[in-house]
Amino acid sequence: MLMLAFVVLGLFSWQRLRVDQFPDIEFPVVVVSTAYPGASPESVESDVTRKIEEAVNTINGIKNLSSRSYEGLSVVIVEFELTVVPAQAAQDVRDKVAVVKPLFRREVKEPRISRFDPADRPIISIAVSAQDDARKLRELTSLADQVIRKRIENVRGVGSVTLVGGVKREVHITLKPAALEAYALGADQVINAVRAENQELPAGSLRAPQQEHSVQIKGRLAGVADFERIVVARRGGQPVYLHQVATVEDGEQEQDSLALVNGQRTLALDILKAQGQNTIEVADAVREAMARMQQDLPAGVTLSVIKDASVPIRVGVTNVQHSMLEGAALTILIVFLFLTSWRSTVITGLTLPVAIIGTFLFIYAFGFTINMLTLMALSLCVGLLIDDAIVVRENIVRHAALGADHKTAALEGTREIGLAVLATTLSIVAVFLPVGFMGGIIGRFFHQFGITVAAAVLISMIVSFTLDPMLSSIWPDPAVHGVKPPGPLGRMLGWFERLVVRITALYGHLLGWSLQHRMTTLLVAFSTFVIGLLLAILMLGTEFVPQADFSETQVAFQTPVGSSLELTESKARQVDAALREFPEVLHTYTAINTGAATG
Repeated sequence: MLMLAFVVLGLFSWQRLRVDQFPDIEFPVVVVSTAYPGASPESVESDVTRKIEEAVNTINGIKNLSSRSYEGLSVVIVEFELTVVPAQAAQDVRDKVAVVKPLFRREVKEPRISRFDPADRPIISIAVSAQDDARKLRELTSLADQVIRKRIENVRGVGSVTLVGGVKREVHITLKPAALEAYALGADQVINAVRAENQELPAGSLRAPQQEHSVQIKGRLAGVADFERIVVARRGGQPVYLHQVATVEDGEQEQDSLALVNGQRTLALDILKAQGQNTIEVADAVREAMARMQQDLPAGVTLSVIKDASVPIRVGVTNVQHSMLEGAALTILIVFLFLTSWRSTVITGLTLPVAIIGTFLFIYAFGFTINMLTLMALSLCVGLLIDDAIVVRENIVRHAALGADHKTAALEGTREIGLAVLATTLSIVAVFLPVGFMGGIIGRFFHQFGITVAAAVLISMIVSFTLDPMLSSIWPDPAVHGVKPPGPLGRMLGWFERLVVRITALYGHLLGWSLQHRMTTLLVAFSTFVIGLLLAILMLGTEFVPQADFSETQVAFQTPVGSSLELTESKARQVDAALREFPEVLHTYTAINTGAATG
């Protein structure tokens, strides 16, 4: 019943575990972004950046404080010690910025304070395209912004949806300097007139004994003709209309972002997941929502996935799962060849599924996820999990071969070897458990690794002390007395046993030679150690995480400060064209913001 509890609870935990590529690590880094439209980098630094730095520098626990001052933008990066809680760090920075905010000029926008999170990147990107050229990009933008975006934001697990490459409607008013001079008007008078006439305001309420009505001023202008009829001023008792001093056109906003798919301009939606959500589940839910929306969209408008961050996660997790299964199969095969009994193989092999499935219970209880490190921990300890069971089973078989009945052999064999198995298991726990409590960023990543290995090894010890002796006491095994299965299987086991005998004899000769030539043996061992250490120092590189090939390449570059969006697009097209010359390239996707591009 205890083993069944491990399996059942482990399976229920497996169904509830989130899947991600790496552990969910919170970095105590807070970014303060403040827009100062039209200001030079020098003005941004003196009027905004320095004031924010001086304010937040008094917060306790800061490790590094750095800043960047761009044209019209200030970015202050506050890195705290790893012992600081990220949420508390962000709140402390928010409080300090609130104190210094009244000292800013009126043109400075509201500071945007956010915590740095590696997971804050799009998990899936969608391209909205039209098959016919008659449908303009502005029309697609309205459809994507008002319909597609709203529906995707309602998908469970979606945090935010960003429109890239959209073109929105904008009314352009171009002043006529000569006409303004003739009517003795200034640009500020035109701006005030447009602002006053184009707004909707609540005007209170009208109350009667029986009812109450809300009064609103609906003055939002709908078209170019409405703007042209705005009265800017009066001269000689006659109104001066906007069309007399300016040209009004129904145009488009200046683009601050572009999206390129295979070198062609398109409209893209970058989707971010909510905090703590499963990347794979959110990506699948978005794909299902896309399939439903496609039926309701106008003819010729198609939705296609151009980037899916869940694919590398699926590939990485699947590869580790396959490695774990292959390792388990090979481990059981080796056990069968050495024990020469399928009953002993089943008794010892049951340790693997019980321990691995039972470990999912502890992974779920500790709030971990199914990721590369937890799966690597399970695959690494596959061989360790079955060690205890093999030692216990082998000693039970030895007592049975000496003539003891199965129950007595199980009791005496387990009692005799129990202390050694306990010491071996606790030694492994003592090695891996401290890994889970290392300091620094590496310690944060390997925390789940160390705890997972320790939990799996302890469960395997419990199985080897309970399930294996119980099965050995009630399941007679003819192979205990040297009886081999008939047929080809028996011949194969006999051949393997003779091979082991030869290897044992060779090992005996090598052991005897080593004992007779002790200095030579020590010299060879020491030389091997030194050579291996030198090779590791001189030829092996170091990386934070291993490089994985997910059949994707990312290129990022930045143009000089003040460069136009067109210049960045031109550079991005050159990179895009060079990449698409390779026949293996399936498609390319480039997202361009002012001065920077990633693709």
